[in-house]
Amino acid sequence: MNDFQAIADRVEIEALRGEFTDAAMMRDRPRLASLFTPDGTLRMPDIPAEHVGREEIIAGGERLQSQWDFFVQNTHPGAIVLDGDTATGRAYIQEIARTLDGRQGLNYAIYHDRYQRTTEGWRFAERVYEVRYLDTSPLTGAAPQAAPASSFADPAPAERLERTAAALRGNGFAAEILDGAADARARVRELLPEGASVFTGASETLRLSGIDEDINTGSRYDAVRPRVLAIDRVTGADEIRRLLATPDYVVNSVAAVTETGSLVLASGSGTQLPANAGGAGHALWIVGAQKVVPDLSTALRRVEEHALPLEDARAREVYGSPSAVNRLLVLNAEPRPGRGTVLLLREAVGY
Repeated sequence: MNDFQAIADRVEIEALRGEFTDAAMMRDRPRLASLFTPDGTLRMPDIPAEHVGREEIIAGGERLQSQWDFFVQNTHPGAIVLDGDTATGRAYIQEIARTLDGRQGLNYAIYHDRYQRTTEGWRFAERVYEVRYLDTSPLTGAAPQAAPASSFADPAPAERLERTAAALRGNGFAAEILDGAADARARVRELLPEGASVFTGASETLRLSGIDEDINTGSRYDAVRPRVLAIDRVTGADEIRRLLATPDYVVNSVAAVTETGSLVLASGSGTQLPANAGGAGHALWIVGAQKVVPDLSTALRRVEEHALPLEDARAREVYGSPSAVNRLLVLNAEPRPGRGTVLLLREAVGY
């Protein structure tokens, strides 16, 4: 191995260790798990916990991160010893954390690592977490107060939209950033082939943008919603279910999109969720800039604190009955290339 290859390997391994810390801080569990080989192991004897394979690492991270009030990890470079397609190394970390049940503290620890060169690049074959110093004295600081619900109506700035679009693409979605509702209306017309069966979800974004009217009136598409409204709810229940679940295209909005590239949809009845989850051959989601949030926990807050009260008021006025979040759908990635497209708007549309 020449010196240039050794330098390149060290740079890539150091980037791998930095990516691990970033994924942990951003609570991006799928990305963190992807940094390990398929049978890679994350061992934390002091917790204690041991996760083997990417699925266990994702599940273990979810259990751990759900307990945090706040968590900050700083990683400092350590040794790297190269040995062909394998390597060993250490990284030094400092962490402060408080859990929701009040446990808190400061610690200094070491990651003992084994690395493996793969077709995806260098990956962790094993990370072993060893605490060297622990101070459980009460922390004098605190996590910043959560943003008030009113901020959920404010459009995200350009850099957050770009970050969100990049994360969506990394998770298998197609993502485009458009100026506003008029551009989305024109783009949807370009993306939907004439004659396709199209189901539109119940969405103020679609209604206000005119997209709902474009699809559900006229003869350009085989619109599912008008067909469903013409079927008897009792005798035609099975036909309605099949029509809603498997159209060629579903066009909808979401309650929130995270900067880590996840989509969150909420529903009272759940009838529109199967098509979005994967039943439809293709999916288009039109998303106003005010729906961008940092992470999944904030997305769920946005659903409960912002979207639900507005939808409840609309439902009471239109239907004479309250709304509720009885079903939640979280799309963390799109495994079918080319199926899902997110049109992010620079303006706020809908709620």
